Amino acid sequence: MAWLDRLPYGLLIFAALMLGLAPFIPEPHLLQKMKMLLAGELTRPEDIGDVLFHGAPLILIAFKLKRDYFSSTEA
Repeated sequence: MAWLDRLPYGLLIFAALMLGLAPFIPEPHLLQKMKMLLAGELTRPEDIGDVLFHGAPLILIAFKLKRDYFSSTEA
């Protein structure tokens, strides 16, 4: 996953903020979908796709952090 190593954290954080918080008004989309997930109302395929799309930068940050900080301690 060398492509993930080449992505700068700044770009990933910017993408996470923009996609995670868009649309800003009336409520951030990812927050709305997380509320639906916790309430058990996240059943439509487009809602699940929305969660994956808007949460993708956060997932990439988590993978990159794991590779950068936990892989170096294994050697």
